[in-house]
Amino acid sequence: MRTGTTTPEDGPRRSTAPLAAKPVALTARTCGPPSFSEQFASSPRGARLARRLAVRRMEEWGYPPVSDVSCAVALVVGELAANAVQHGRVPGRGFGLRLTLDVAAGLARIEVADAVSAKRPPPDPPSPDLGSESGRGLILVEVLAVRWGSAPRHPVGKTVWAEVSMGGPEET
Repeated sequence: MRTGTTTPEDGPRRSTAPLAAKPVALTARTCGPPSFSEQFASSPRGARLARRLAVRRMEEWGYPPVSDVSCAVALVVGELAANAVQHGRVPGRGFGLRLTLDVAAGLARIEVADAVSAKRPPPDPPSPDLGSESGRGLILVEVLAVRWGSAPRHPVGKTVWAEVSMGGPEET
């Protein structure tokens, strides 16, 4: 309860304890291509967050969320992250997302790494049953990406990557 008088205890206090480090989002490197890298929980929520952060990063790099390239990146990140959660999940381990722009080549590279080495995506997306509710994710990746594939990750796991063609930052 405050009164009309103050005491030394009412004023600001100075602490000799060191300040806690604030979490810092990974940002574009000062040298080299713009890049973003982050770890996520291996859950549907983690996959959604990865997609949202990829869209936000594309916007920071000059590609609005409504642009064709940002939409394509969002769909590819969403599909690869969902696959990492569904097929590459190991309890206690998340998945990683790396997004890099190669402006000279006109490509956005998406890499999603998980902890399961044994389950690699097929070289060609399988044809889903017409009545099935799933199985079309890699078909979307195939259509949206210039090229895609997977590579082993050491010491454990795999990285599934895709490269999406990008126009100029002013295109929508």
